[in-house]
Amino acid sequence: MSDTEATEPESATGKPDPHAEAVLKLAGAMQRDMLVAGGAVVAVAVVAAAVWQGLPGLVSALIGGVIALLSAVGTILMMRKTAYLPPSFVLVVALGGYAVKLFILFGVMFALRYVSYLHELSVGLTMIAVILVAAFAEMRAFRRTKIPTIIPAS
Repeated sequence: MSDTEATEPESATGKPDPHAEAVLKLAGAMQRDMLVAGGAVVAVAVVAAAVWQGLPGLVSALIGGVIALLSAVGTILMMRKTAYLPPSFVLVVALGGYAVKLFILFGVMFALRYVSYLHELSVGLTMIAVILVAAFAEMRAFRRTKIPTIIPAS
């Protein structure tokens, strides 16, 4: 396999698939931006929670940060796995994946609520901060990545 075959996704007809190419390019940019920004937020939250609550705060913020980063990475994985599917199906997977991630996050937060060693507020605030920053980083990556986008006229 040559380098051009590895970088240019092909459709079932053997021609380059522009949709898959754009989705994979966007996924790469989103992953890079999200991991840098999310990692920085986790580091700040861990330090702040450690100063505020000691070791339970540190562990709690670390757990919340890891869970939130895994959730954000799930979005990138869904994009990569569905890049070769028709665009309409990608939207269905994105919306369904969002709903599943939401239920998983609620379930994890509910389960962690009963772990007496963890500081609930440190876990929750870290998760909220990381998820919001990851969403902002993903949006920023979308705006910076040069991919074909249809913007309807107003």
